[in-house]
Amino acid sequence: MGYVRAVMGLPELPLPPPGEQASRFAATDWSLVLAAGGTNADSVRPAMARLLETYWYPLYAFVRRKGRNPDDASDLTQEFLARLVERNYLSLADPAKGKFRTFLLTALERFLVDEHRRATREKRGGGRAVLSLSMLGAEDRYRLEPADTLTAEHLFERRWTITLLEEALKRLEQESVAAGRGPLFAALKPVLAGEQADASYSEIARGLAMKEGALKTAVHRLRRRFAAILRSKIAETVAGPEEVEEEVQHLFQSLA
Repeated sequence: MGYVRAVMGLPELPLPPPGEQASRFAATDWSLVLAAGGTNADSVRPAMARLLETYWYPLYAFVRRKGRNPDDASDLTQEFLARLVERNYLSLADPAKGKFRTFLLTALERFLVDEHRRATREKRGGGRAVLSLSMLGAEDRYRLEPADTLTAEHLFERRWTITLLEEALKRLEQESVAAGRGPLFAALKPVLAGEQADASYSEIARGLAMKEGALKTAVHRLRRRFAAILRSKIAETVAGPEEVEEEVQHLFQSLA
C-alpha cells in the first residue's frame, strides 16, 4: 500500500502547545458532524452531503463483507444514509462519547440487525432520493479489496483510513493549485502517494526547471503539509486532541 510508505515514513510533527492545540481543535472538532446534526437548515444538508459523499464507501464495503450481494448492499447503504438524514440521527452523535467512525459503524450494525428482523416487504430505499449520492462504481472498487481474510470491521477501518488519506491528498492538491504550484504537485504526486515514480528526482527537477536540492526541499515540505492535513482531518473525527496520535496509529495498523 503506497500510502503506508508515504505517510508512515513522514517525520513526526510536534503537536502545538496545549493551549494552542485546544483552540485549534475547537474550530474543527466534529465540525461537519455537529453541523449535520444541528437545527440550522442552511448548514445541515450541505454538511450531511459532505459527510456522506466522503464516507459512504467504507459503509458499503462493510455491508458487502457481511455477506450481502451488490444490489442488497447498495440498497441497504442508501437506506441507512437516508435514515441518518430523515431522522436526524447525527443529532445523537456526541464527541465526548468517542470517535465518529465508531458512532457511524455502531449505528450501521444496529440498522442491519433491525432490517434483518423486520424483513420488510417494501423494497429497501423505497426509491427515495434524500441526497444526490451516486454509488456507481462501488462494486468495481469492492472487487479490488483484499480477499475475505479481513473481517467486515477491519475492512471498514481500512477503507476509512484510505478515504482520509485520499481526502488529505485532495486538499493538498487544492492548496497547491491555489498557490500556483499545481505543476509541482502534479509532478510530485506519485512520490507523495508512495507510488513508484516513473522518473528520478533529477529528471523531475529538470522537467520543472528546478535544482534537485530545491525539489527535495519541496517534497519534504509537501510531505509535512500532507501529514498536518491528515492529522487535522483525523482530529475532526475523534473526541479530543489527546486522541489524535492514538487514532493515527490505530488507523495505520488497519492498513498492515
